[in-house]
Amino acid sequence: MFDVIIAGGGPTGSMLAGELRLHGVRVVVLERDPEPSPIIRGLGLHARSIEVLAQRGLLDRFLAHGTQYPLGGFFAGISKPSPGGLDTAHPYVLGIPQNVTDRLLLEYAVESGAELRRGRELTGLRQDDEGVTAELADGSRVRGRYLVGCDGGRSTVRKLLGIGFPGEPSRVDMLLGELAATAPAETIAATAAEIRETNRRFGMGAIGDGLYRLVVPAATVAEDRTVPPTLEEIRQQLRTYAGTDFGVHSPRWLSRFGDATRLAERYRDGRVFLAGDAAHIHPPLGGQGLNLGVQDAFNLGWKLAAAVAGWAPEGLLDTYHAERHPVAADVLDNTRAQTELMSLEPGPRALRKLVAELMDFDEVNRYLTEKITALRVRYDFGDGHELLGRRLRDLRLKRGSLYELMHGGRGLLLDQTGRLSVEGWADRVDHVADVSEELDVPAVLLRPDGHVAWAGQDQRELAGHLARWFGAVSSP
Repeated sequence: MFDVIIAGGGPTGSMLAGELRLHGVRVVVLERDPEPSPIIRGLGLHARSIEVLAQRGLLDRFLAHGTQYPLGGFFAGISKPSPGGLDTAHPYVLGIPQNVTDRLLLEYAVESGAELRRGRELTGLRQDDEGVTAELADGSRVRGRYLVGCDGGRSTVRKLLGIGFPGEPSRVDMLLGELAATAPAETIAATAAEIRETNRRFGMGAIGDGLYRLVVPAATVAEDRTVPPTLEEIRQQLRTYAGTDFGVHSPRWLSRFGDATRLAERYRDGRVFLAGDAAHIHPPLGGQGLNLGVQDAFNLGWKLAAAVAGWAPEGLLDTYHAERHPVAADVLDNTRAQTELMSLEPGPRALRKLVAELMDFDEVNRYLTEKITALRVRYDFGDGHELLGRRLRDLRLKRGSLYELMHGGRGLLLDQTGRLSVEGWADRVDHVADVSEELDVPAVLLRPDGHVAWAGQDQRELAGHLARWFGAVSSP
């Protein structure tokens, strides 16, 4: 019997598996596809996801495969310089193809001890007071104490649970692929740039080895998006939008996706949870989807591990929905807003012009950039210090940096007074007596995901918050 079954081995499932293994949780990842998919939907990681990787000591392996780009120009594709004063030590976008992100996160999970079973499709599940039984397409069963559905927008887990997925259906489908072309590279670049002046949904750019990455609106909304478009369909849409098909040929892969916007009514059903696209889907504006799923996993992992270990305080697992559902709702709303701003109708075009003018104000530009990159996320922990519920950037300490202290996935008391204690919780929380010129509060208690659970200097107050997030005092 496993502690946690994860349905889906994409970035969300792999990140979750790695987080659970930090705490010795027995994990199995059930991935439907027998081989990794060549399809590349996401192209980068935002600042908060980069922070997540840094907090676990994983960032260097990602930096080796990516390119750093300055922040700015995310909202509805409105190009602006990077805003000043961003509250992060990583003020950049890491350009890295999603299949590379998938591979690196899955490698990390397997290296950490997670079991990966490819070609295993979940088709049914049953849960009881002791655990969950996953029924697979080949007739086999897997038993676990908990199960997390990270199985995408068409989530079988979500459907089996009967969890509603309200929102708006697709209005426009997009065709996506990587393929070769006979037209001169300068002709393709100039034509694509001209089209994007009036249609931000179109894109065609060189990716090396004579190949191009293409995104072009489809003629109709498909009934089944699992069926890839044909090369002739791609050529026809290129002729419609560009007046030429550029002589495209020899596709490496082709796919399609829609702009549906939906949010699961709840993220938990007993011992079963939803994360990533299984819980929320939206248009890819701002490149937020993959990042949102990785951050779901970062929030859920330590909480599930606490439940498995037996020290989770009452209600801890329910905070996953309470914290992450509003974050996804905000992402859905900002993609809805961006969609409207990209319309070619006169009203939205006038509004886009106004928003572009407002983004010339650094505060507006910073606000929208922090929204897209998830740096503005603040969980509702109740009344208290202004830092409460926020994540801390990677502070410079007298002896190193904050994120270097968080690789183990434990709670952390950063104590600038040297007078506080985590006695009774030392098996779950590290106590670091160090100082930072960047922190103007005597001490902060950080959850394993880096969000501030308490700030102050009173030991009795601290003890109350330790109990709230890390359970009862451990026995001597």
